[in-house]
Amino acid sequence: MASKPMLYALSTCIWCKKMKTFLDGMGVDYEHKYVDLLEGKEREAALAEIKKHNPSCSYPTLIVGDKCVVGYDEEAVTELLKQ
Repeated sequence: MASKPMLYALSTCIWCKKMKTFLDGMGVDYEHKYVDLLEGKEREAALAEIKKHNPSCSYPTLIVGDKCVVGYDEEAVTELLKQ
């Protein structure tokens, strides 16, 4: 894996919670941010990073290096983490 995965999520999103549970179950060492709980410049920076990979800013967005998976997709996440 090129870099530590970053999960951008919303604290109220059921699919985001499922993604966290899935990553935890796989034993993935990742970071996450609940974008809806961020404020000011930290929120702006998170949104700018998401938009680089996912212009629609939908959640969950899992970024690994220069690749990402948008939405809850176990197969796509598994493939991405193998790279």
